[in-house]
Amino acid sequence: MSSASSIYNVSSLLSLQSFDLPPERAITAFVFAALNYFIILFCNCLLLFTIIRNKSLHHPMHILLINLPINDLLGSTVLFPHIMQQLLFDTRTITFSSCVTQAFFIHVYAVAVVFILTAMAYDRYVAICQPMRYNTIMSNSHLVKIISLIWLSNWVLIAVLFILLLRLPRCRSYLTHTYCDNPSLLQLVCADTSINNIYGLMITAVCQVITVGLILYTYLRILIACFRNKSSDTRNKALQTCGTHLIVFLLFECLGLFTVFSYRINNISPHLRKFSGVAAMIIPPTLNPIIYGLRTKEIRLSLFKLFQRKVYVS
Repeated sequence: MSSASSIYNVSSLLSLQSFDLPPERAITAFVFAALNYFIILFCNCLLLFTIIRNKSLHHPMHILLINLPINDLLGSTVLFPHIMQQLLFDTRTITFSSCVTQAFFIHVYAVAVVFILTAMAYDRYVAICQPMRYNTIMSNSHLVKIISLIWLSNWVLIAVLFILLLRLPRCRSYLTHTYCDNPSLLQLVCADTSINNIYGLMITAVCQVITVGLILYTYLRILIACFRNKSSDTRNKALQTCGTHLIVFLLFECLGLFTVFSYRINNISPHLRKFSGVAAMIIPPTLNPIIYGLRTKEIRLSLFKLFQRKVYVS
């Protein structure tokens, strides 16, 4: 009984794979991470404040957009303080409960990104391809349903993923990653993980087919509609907007999927896995408020008016 207990009730303190950087490079990486985190906080909070404060922006497109900075703040806050602590103090341990919490919210963030971008693409498709029906289709009640579906389906899918994980006994305490996620936690388990793997791959496949399919379809229809428009300015704007959005989305997709499948590829470089995993959590929160928010004309004008008002007041 005691031997079984010692196998299954291993230490609650887990060891993480470090970045393996010399002290001077670790300090440089810490400064870069802290600066990047500040930029993410500032840009996303600024975008949130601008949309919430300005009533002229309270339209379906911008209400959907609000979910993006909220999610980016969630994902970056779960990851950046942990990475900065690891770089500054060479911390290589984390409690099991903290690790599970971090992994849970990282997966919530990752799934929410693609769900939110899909909803935003659908909104733009309706606005450009069915403008006469836009107010009917994107009514307040429909908007509430879309946002509720984004978050409820996300939380349910990830909750089931971690319920399946937590039912299994652990016999290891070394994580082959710099932060916690479901695949790395599964490597601590000393039991059959077939159900977990099947469920994880199933929700990845279903989410990817639905979201990527819808985004590519909506952007294709948007481009076709814009090319039918005789205005060259409209065509150029459509190409620039859709092209930029697709590049950012596909970059996140490639990095995220590579990280997921890298656990199932033998002899892959751990440094490559670390880079792709961290990049998938850093690049989107940095670029999203700029690409989807601050480059939008209405938000940029509202922000300019807001600062102008503050200058006059002061």
